[in-house]
Parts: sequence; structure tokens; C-alpha cells
Amino acid sequence: MLMVIVFFLVSILSSLAGSICGIGGGVIIKPVLDATGIMSVSSISFLSGCTVLAMSVVSVYKNVRAKSAKLDVKIATALAVGAAVGGVIGKMMFQSLKEAVGDENLVGLVQAAVLIVITLGTLIYTVYKARIQTKEYRQVWLCVVIGIILGVMSSFLGIGGGPINLVVLAYFFSMSTKEAALSSLYIIMFSQITSLVQTVATGSIPDVQIWYFVFMVIGGIAGGTIGSKINKKIKEEDVNKLFIFLMVVIVLINVYNVVRFGSALRA
Repeated sequence: MLMVIVFFLVSILSSLAGSICGIGGGVIIKPVLDATGIMSVSSISFLSGCTVLAMSVVSVYKNVRAKSAKLDVKIATALAVGAAVGGVIGKMMFQSLKEAVGDENLVGLVQAAVLIVITLGTLIYTVYKARIQTKEYRQVWLCVVIGIILGVMSSFLGIGGGPINLVVLAYFFSMSTKEAALSSLYIIMFSQITSLVQTVATGSIPDVQIWYFVFMVIGGIAGGTIGSKINKKIKEEDVNKLFIFLMVVIVLINVYNVVRFGSALRA
């Protein structure tokens, strides 16, 4: 029962931060729970995805209702449709890699290494974004393509969405921090719904104890609710500071996971 409480605390705190920043929370949940080593990579990816889905649904609803940030429905929906398609592709890639290598430690190592690269890139962009000239694309087809790429990455890594969403939305569409956060959560919601439906339809739900699932989803809902209220009140520069802090923490956790999975492979 102690570990169930730990998983609940991780889910609520990650969802809280994820709701505020728009990173979904999975990019925190996945590496933190991987670091515990008490559950398979597949099980943690599934739990992370369900938690992020619960958080994103609540966060989008609360933010849209409160009008805390503008949502460009045309752009966000095109990206979300692409992300849904990408989510299916990413899930297939994950299953194929798992079956091909036959060792979840290697899968976990690959995921952690890719997350380090993505998070570092995101961190560098965020620090220097004031000097970077952004674009403002409006083509629907381009939004769909970008959404597919985001969906593939998030589903394959089991993170739901992650910081890469914010960089893409800021650079390609010149969105403010809060606009990007809301749009990111909107995209994450669609991709995670598709991913969950695919998992259920293909009968590939991993072996997970029900109490872990229940408490993590509750944590996602609670975190999304609280995070939405905080997001409405804090300044954009504070959101940026929290985001940068989280990126540093995520990089450090994933470095630990690379070492841990690497050691398990050599054992």
C-alpha cells in the first residue's frame, strides 16, 4: 500500500506541474516511476498515459471554461488529429521494439536516452527563445504533419505529450506560454484517447494492479483541477521558471535511468 501512495503522490504532483506548464505530466511520471524499478516499462507507460489523459481532460475543460488562455481551435484541432494518428503509429513502434529486443530494460534505456536529448533541446530553446525568430504557420496540412510527429514521439516514449509540444507550438505558431500550454493539453487529450482505445482494442493492456490505476487516475484529475486554478492566477514568466526547473529535474532523473537500465542489461 505504501508504493500505491507513492505512485499517487507522483501522479498528483506531476499532473499539477504538467497542467500549469502544459507538458502533460507524463514526462515527469514516466522517468520517476521507471526509477523505482518496481514495475515493467510497459505497465508504467500505460499508467502514465491514463493519468495524463485524466489530467488533460480536466485541465482543458477548466481552462476553456475559465477563459484563462486563448485556444486557436483550427490550429489545435489539426494538430490534435495528427497527434491521434501519430499516437497509433508510436504505439505500434513501441510494441515492435519491445518484441524485437525481448528485453524491457533495453526499451527503457532507449526511452530514457531519447528523453534526455529531447528535454535538453527543449531546455536550451526555452533559455534562448527571446533571441529566436518564430514562425506563424496557418496551413492545416502542415499542422497535421507536425501533430503526427508529436504523436509518434509522445506515444513511443509513453509521456503523453511532454515539453517538445511547447517548443513546437511556440516556434511554428508564435504562441505565448499560456496559449501553448492550453493547446498542448488539447493535443495530449486527443492523442491519449486514441492511444488508450488502441491499447484496449488490441488487447495489449499490461498487467497492472487495479489500485495503482485508480489512485493514479484520481491523482491526475486532482492535479489537473488544482493546476488549472493556479495557471489562471500566475504570470507567464513564473510558468517559464517552473518549466525550466522541471526540465533540469527530468534530465537528471533520465540520466539515472540510463545508468540503471544499462546496469540491468549488463547483469
